[in-house]
Amino acid sequence: MTVNILIVDDHIAVRRGVRAILEAREGFDVVAEAGTGAEAIELAVRHKPDVAVIDYSLPAMNGSQLTRRIREASPRTEVLIYTMHESDALVRDVLGAGARGYLLKSDADQHLIAAVDALAHRQPYFTGRVNEALLAHYLANPGDGSQLDTLTCRERDVVQLIAEGNSSKQVSTALAISLKTVESHRASAMHKLGLQTTAALVRYAVRNKLVEP
Repeated sequence: MTVNILIVDDHIAVRRGVRAILEAREGFDVVAEAGTGAEAIELAVRHKPDVAVIDYSLPAMNGSQLTRRIREASPRTEVLIYTMHESDALVRDVLGAGARGYLLKSDADQHLIAAVDALAHRQPYFTGRVNEALLAHYLANPGDGSQLDTLTCRERDVVQLIAEGNSSKQVSTALAISLKTVESHRASAMHKLGLQTTAALVRYAVRNKLVEP
């Protein structure tokens, strides 16, 4: 059995390191690499990989948002989130988005091959101090219980871009939507999250790892 793999990270050196580890395993084939979320979606549609290894902290579209898009575009692709962050909030977010694996970058040498192999066989794989009860609940009830899960994909896009310091006009250009639509998504997201100001929205995005601090 050949396992086809897509690697997504905006740092080329990281992608090369991940590729080197994976391709040392017989039967693993890295079919594509992407540096952005948009490129990753295109490649997922083209190659239909068995496993996508995705860095959580991508610009413009974080790993959770990208997971949702890839699962929609290629439902049989399993997603392994590859991150330096360790928090229950992030785990809730990626599980709700449809990821089945969560690997800390500090554990890559020991666990990367095992994680990809598990996902290729439709089994979950998590490292780090993941709360076992939390994991069991989300694997049984994907998408349940997080405020982030109430946001649409487009609302998440808008929140992330605003938190990264973009103006509404820049968000409008980046997402190819009208300024009025940007403001509508911003207002809707803030209402769902119970936030009153843009500063609070930025703090929420940083706290929940939608963007890097």
